[in-house]
Amino acid sequence: MARQAASSAVSAVALRAGAAPPAAAVAAVATRPGLVAGALGEAGSHDALTRLKAAMREARVAAAKPMLDRAVAALLVDDHRTGREWALKALGQDERSGYGWYLLAISLERAGDFATSITAYESALKLLPDQAEVANDLGRLAFRMGMATTAEKLFRHFVAANPDHPEGCNNLACALREQSLLDEAVDVLKPAILKSPQVAMLWNTMGTIMGEKGDFDSAHLFFLEAMRLDPALAKARYNYSNSLMALGDPEAALRECDAALALVTAEDERQMMRLARSSMLIALGRVGEGFDEYEARLHPMYGDLTRFLINRPRWDPGAELAGKHLLVVAEQGLGDEVLFANLLEDVKAQLGPQGRMTIAVERRLVDLFARSFPDSQVGAHATGTLQGRPARHVPFMQHAQDVDLYAPMGSLLRGFRRSPEAFPDRERFLAADPERVAYWREQLKAAGPRRKVGLLWKSALKRNTRQRYFSPFEAWAPVLARPGVTFVNLQYGDCGEELAWAKRELGVEVWQPPGIDLKQDLDDVAALGCAMDLVVGFSNATFNLAAACGAPSWLISTPAAWTLLGTDRYPWYPQARVFTPKGFGAWDEMMGELAEALGAWAEER
Repeated sequence: MARQAASSAVSAVALRAGAAPPAAAVAAVATRPGLVAGALGEAGSHDALTRLKAAMREARVAAAKPMLDRAVAALLVDDHRTGREWALKALGQDERSGYGWYLLAISLERAGDFATSITAYESALKLLPDQAEVANDLGRLAFRMGMATTAEKLFRHFVAANPDHPEGCNNLACALREQSLLDEAVDVLKPAILKSPQVAMLWNTMGTIMGEKGDFDSAHLFFLEAMRLDPALAKARYNYSNSLMALGDPEAALRECDAALALVTAEDERQMMRLARSSMLIALGRVGEGFDEYEARLHPMYGDLTRFLINRPRWDPGAELAGKHLLVVAEQGLGDEVLFANLLEDVKAQLGPQGRMTIAVERRLVDLFARSFPDSQVGAHATGTLQGRPARHVPFMQHAQDVDLYAPMGSLLRGFRRSPEAFPDRERFLAADPERVAYWREQLKAAGPRRKVGLLWKSALKRNTRQRYFSPFEAWAPVLARPGVTFVNLQYGDCGEELAWAKRELGVEVWQPPGIDLKQDLDDVAALGCAMDLVVGFSNATFNLAAACGAPSWLISTPAAWTLLGTDRYPWYPQARVFTPKGFGAWDEMMGELAEALGAWAEER
């Protein structure tokens, strides 16, 4: 266990760090849970229910009061089923009982029925407009369901009525953080910490905001202070473990994550921590264990669960595949859909000549996957919403009943990639269109005779959680200034500002490929990547496309990135050369090494 802060002297230091500037970081690939904001309270906490009983005594709820009292008593001992029954009986007596709707909402939320619960909270708030506690609970549930803007409005309502309430300030800061309004969140938390320095969750939430900014040194101080104030605050210890992981120490991160798991009682938090734990295990080379834990993303109580609306049995490791019809449904982001396809050839081999594989991928990947797996049916999955959560289905399949088994693509890793050695040394596992590769090689002649190096430097996702894993574009200066090559822009999204900076400050013209939408035309993007002499950059969707199709690739990775599988190489793409900063945000030295390597590469050719 890491040593905790010895005294509250840390508090003053950490609070001064609250305005620290963001620091850049390095690239991650797959979706993983990040730092979680502090304890947002629970549905009907003991204190809230006690206050509710007092309020009911003063209100005119005579007819339903015995039933409401029984609902409160049940919830105080965490019996949400009985609480729901008595709340419904109270509403049967008086359907306009705001307290009845409120207790029903609490019971439903504790049961995990978030969609119905939010409707009950809304009814309670209409009937109890002066009970700001309802707004806080409704805001907390909206936050939990990803409705950060709505949550912010509700939390502001609660804070207006309770300006010194630490939970209200904490919750408002969480909603602001979720919208990347980080400075505003700091402005809410600083006075709250000064008023209530003993409240651990405020320190924890400030730590998450510093982590969002990429300032993990300050985040450490806040998490340590939260842990000192409340050693049982599981979220603070979990966040501390995640910050250790970001700094490249997966062994310490796993130790702290296990300690957090020993403290947590809420099932949704347990599954979130298990998912983070999977990355730590994989980064330590314990790949099979890690992919087993990765199944936490499919647990019914995981907060960011995507449901699969497929009425067929789900594949489990060890299930017989020979001669079966298997439906594989891609998941996570575009980069992961490509990355995880590493295993599809092995799945096909187990299905055998009598077996069939159907593959559902993101719409923009259909042509590429259909070419790569010509014996398989390939179509686009679709994602909607069910009870407030994402739900994925496969609309292109007309006769789903002839499917024997289905598998989310990431789940297949448990059976086919249990160690680094299980990753085959294949030149490629996706096939770019050879005619389009030839077309782009011809087009690239217009850029001059030098070797063509495709450049990737950012993610299109604007959220700080993702962007902190990418260097500022200015850090590329020593690489861009290296003579002997022509840089080609492969970066999707708005790149005008960066390309103008390179031309103005370095005199480097980054060649722009004509007539291609680098975000939408992914089959052509794969061909363009394969037409390059080299692709260099962070792991975003385009990098994965090029590398999966066999393009020579240099990857800028993260210290102890889980995708390295505890090795010093990139087993997913054997041809990829890996460059890793020695520490979090240590760009200068690494970019210098990359520039030197690029110069040597160009001279050899």
